[in-house]
Amino acid sequence: MDSAPSGQPAPRRARLRFVPLRLLLPNLVTLLALCAGLTGVRMAIEGRLELAVYLVVLAGALDGVDGRLARLLKGTSRFGAELDSLADFVSFGVAPALILYVWGLNGLGHVGWMGALVFAIAGSLRLARFNVALDDPNKPAWSGQFFVGVPAPAGAIAALLPIYLEFLGFPRVPVALPVVLLYVLAIALLMVSPLPTWSGKQFGRRVHLAYVAPLLIGAALIVTLLISYPWAMLALATLGYLGTLPFAYLHRRRLVAMDAATKETPAPLEG
Repeated sequence: MDSAPSGQPAPRRARLRFVPLRLLLPNLVTLLALCAGLTGVRMAIEGRLELAVYLVVLAGALDGVDGRLARLLKGTSRFGAELDSLADFVSFGVAPALILYVWGLNGLGHVGWMGALVFAIAGSLRLARFNVALDDPNKPAWSGQFFVGVPAPAGAIAALLPIYLEFLGFPRVPVALPVVLLYVLAIALLMVSPLPTWSGKQFGRRVHLAYVAPLLIGAALIVTLLISYPWAMLALATLGYLGTLPFAYLHRRRLVAMDAATKETPAPLEG
């Protein structure tokens, strides 16, 4: 039987590391979003486009939950952040691109496939830039109000607008496919652009007691409308979101100007 050399402590058995459940729950939600996105691709291949779109929207809803859940449970981790980015690339980059291609971009042949590739690549670049921006310590306090470019979940849901319109009864004509391709490329460009967009991460952190009941009623109404009229609500939400982009740009420009004016103003002399 081997023994430890004299003068050296005997090697200790490695201790098992127990991971708190609060660290696992946000990652589980992230994996559910990943499963939803991948299953959406399968549904699109099988011709069940309505269910495919539902699953991408579900992945977007789950993506909005996992980060808030991690912060609420104090379960944020570098591993969770990396997993979230990989899941987002599949659910909001690959899945929408393939769904759009199966839906109609394949009618443009190689050009349609190139459009799908550009959208998926834009999603990956957007997520990579977001991860790099997390490590920037010099961001002003108000920067949390904005994203740089359209976030991946919003870009994915917005890119599917032509499908919503077709489900609403708008006819698909051959001349519409090039327009759809240009629209998808425009959303991809917005995702990688430096355009500021509303973040929403700071929304709802604290709500005045008087607004709790109206907010709950409004949320229930939105969910009811989304279930009853999904395509109309998704189309209106997409158009409404795109309509807010100029206001986000103007608001951020005002904040930058206020910061510059504050730095240029000399401090009062103490006498």
